Amino acid sequence: QVQLVESGGGLVQAGGSLRLSCVLFSGNIFRFNAMGWYRQAPGKHRELVASISSGGRINYADSVKGRFAISRDNSKNALYLQMNSLNADDSSCYYCSAADSASSTYWGQGTQVTVSA
Repeated sequence: QVQLVESGGGLVQAGGSLRLSCVLFSGNIFRFNAMGWYRQAPGKHRELVASISSGGRINYADSVKGRFAISRDNSKNALYLQMNSLNADDSSCYYCSAADSASSTYWGQGTQVTVSA
């Protein structure tokens, strides 16, 4: 069973930084073709923030380009999201996701990020 566990969320002032982590607790991260970070605020749809493929191809939502950086450490079975210059619009619950070659997608439980003005 795939278990993804996020951490690193919290309360931060506008302009501050946070680093989210997502660790795979079962299996090997190599099985996933792509991993990513999504976020969902109350009353809004879940949206893609950033993704990274097994080959290292990276995509970012326009709203976070230049401020966020996604990375993947296969040796630690981990995915990261470095978030800088945070603003109130970044307040959301952030979810780690992973997709395997069978097109199955797995999700973590989410970690809350709150940015205060």
